[in-house]
Amino acid sequence: MPTGVALRDVREQLFGAAERILLRDGPSALTSRAVTTEAGCAKGVLHRHFADFDAFLAELVLDRAGRMDAQAATLRDFAGNGTVVGNLAETLTELFGSVAVAIVALVTFRDELRARLRETWPVGVPILTEAVTMIVAYLAAERDLGRIAADAEVDVLAPTLIGAGHLLFADRKGAPPEPEAVEKVVTTVIAGVLRPPSS
Repeated sequence: MPTGVALRDVREQLFGAAERILLRDGPSALTSRAVTTEAGCAKGVLHRHFADFDAFLAELVLDRAGRMDAQAATLRDFAGNGTVVGNLAETLTELFGSVAVAIVALVTFRDELRARLRETWPVGVPILTEAVTMIVAYLAAERDLGRIAADAEVDVLAPTLIGAGHLLFADRKGAPPEPEAVEKVVTTVIAGVLRPPSS
């Protein structure tokens, strides 16, 4: 790797390599040597920018959790458009079709990583807690628009959707669920609070 490469570029190169390994081989294959080999750089590069490998992994998880802000804004903008079921099914597919499932597996797999994350993320699992917050905001917006019931418990519905979605997509090696399967889960979870479209 050439000297003088900006820290952000090095971080992104290493984060991208870690994501590819996670998606391809799972959390057990993720080592500092595997990351630097995948990134095409010397092993020392990772340790020049991060205190140790778990510090690197914690930064990766927090960086990817922080990127969910843009997805949350997009979902909020969908409120009142399309169908509630369709919007939620698409969101779950995008969320769990990405590296999110692999990152959740990584956090579960590594005790030291969980301990590091607790220093800045005291409750819940990054990615999943951000996803719950995103869906709560969306459902609240749809409730304000009258597309779901005024008494809908969005704080309960959101984690239920995330949990059900995670189970659907959890098999990293299998084929992703069909769109109809995702819509069926969403419909089942929110059927009691959906309001018919106004004519």
